Amino acid sequence: MSTLIKNGRILTAEQDYSADIYIENDKITTIGADLKMPADKVIDAKGKYVIPGGVDVHTHMDMPFGGTTSSDDFETGTRAAAHGGTTCIIDFAIQAKGTKIRDALDAWWKKGEKAVTDYSLHMIITDLPEAHLEDMNEMVREGVTSFKLFMAYPNVLMVDDATIFRAMRQTAANGGLVCMHAENGGVIDLLVQKAIAEGKTAPIYHALTRPTTAEGEAVNRAIALAQMAGAPVYIVHLSSADALEKVSEARDRGIPVFAETCPQYLLLSIEDLDRPNFEGAKYVFTPPLREKWHQDKLWEGIRKNTLQVVSTDHCPFCFKEQKELGRDSFAKIPNGGPGVENRLQLLFHHGVNMNRISLNRWVEIVSTAPAKMFGLYPRKGSIAVGSDADVVIWDPNEEHTISAQTHHMRVDYSMFEGFKVKGNARIVLSRGEVVVDGGKFLGKAGRGKFVKRDAFAGAWK
Repeated sequence: MSTLIKNGRILTAEQDYSADIYIENDKITTIGADLKMPADKVIDAKGKYVIPGGVDVHTHMDMPFGGTTSSDDFETGTRAAAHGGTTCIIDFAIQAKGTKIRDALDAWWKKGEKAVTDYSLHMIITDLPEAHLEDMNEMVREGVTSFKLFMAYPNVLMVDDATIFRAMRQTAANGGLVCMHAENGGVIDLLVQKAIAEGKTAPIYHALTRPTTAEGEAVNRAIALAQMAGAPVYIVHLSSADALEKVSEARDRGIPVFAETCPQYLLLSIEDLDRPNFEGAKYVFTPPLREKWHQDKLWEGIRKNTLQVVSTDHCPFCFKEQKELGRDSFAKIPNGGPGVENRLQLLFHHGVNMNRISLNRWVEIVSTAPAKMFGLYPRKGSIAVGSDADVVIWDPNEEHTISAQTHHMRVDYSMFEGFKVKGNARIVLSRGEVVVDGGKFLGKAGRGKFVKRDAFAGAWK
């Protein structure tokens, strides 16, 4: 199978030029001006941008949480991602306490068999006795080269500082990367108990019991632990200026700390949690939404490269039946929100169109930087000879209104309901195969492959 993409404007993290792209089977084999090669399929990209497929390094498909399970599985979730121009996700396998890490990997590989596009996995560690450290090395050999640990959710996912330090010391030796959910879980737990005892049970109290100071403190502690271990660290879903300041200070000192944020923290605020009729429950995720002034600080962090990546933390729970589990207490609302389909649209419209970031920076934060950070580059995140033919034909002029009525995520609401965006994925190729064309899905479940990732490169910042 061969495909020729003609007349497009190719955008990468560093370049912006006009050329044709020739794809043979699943790889890009030639890039050049006015290519005349015979092809089974010709795509005319005149007036469109040609970009590497999006890489979303933070999703939770088919994830058990709080007595329920996230509503998108690997089939529906990767299909929705593809509609939005994301062609590779990295999801999280979760080690159950008292079990082997390997058991979690096998379970999530099974879940991933339905994937429409390519995927990889991080490993969430909840239990790490000295005897299991070798298991982390085995994961790196299997291409699972990043490990997430939690400073939040006591008695469920939270681990102590010694466990975090032990994991970081191991990654310093085996080339892995520790990803930290950084909030002070013990303090937050006490604040939650106090609020409930005082009858403060509405969704807004989810945010009011998780102050930005609790995030800033935990980020600072995670950086200190990484420094002592001689290891890099990656802060997931950073939401506040307090936390951003700690990352910035550490990077200024030359410490290898990296961080991501998500569209919800750039575009939504604590006011959404105060919507009437329990609508605020739609915006319960962790860390919580912050006051609006934090948004400009986060955009600034993207511009300055204090934040290298924008992911989604896609973890959808339907409003009906799932979010409603917490009608009598915010503490029972399943934490998470849908977003895997809208990331490129939102960042293009509110980033590029609003003159907050350049076209190249847009491609970098949604594709190239995440691919580099997590050992997928240059297979993913690049328009280059030899790269996987994960390619998006992006129409910068197509207008779209985001809505649960039209989105492809398996969830009954949108966090960005009614948002009008200009710029949308027109044609999406995954390893050379057109999986979305003009909003029509052409792929099939099970065609996605697990991608083994390289060890953390560390040389780029």
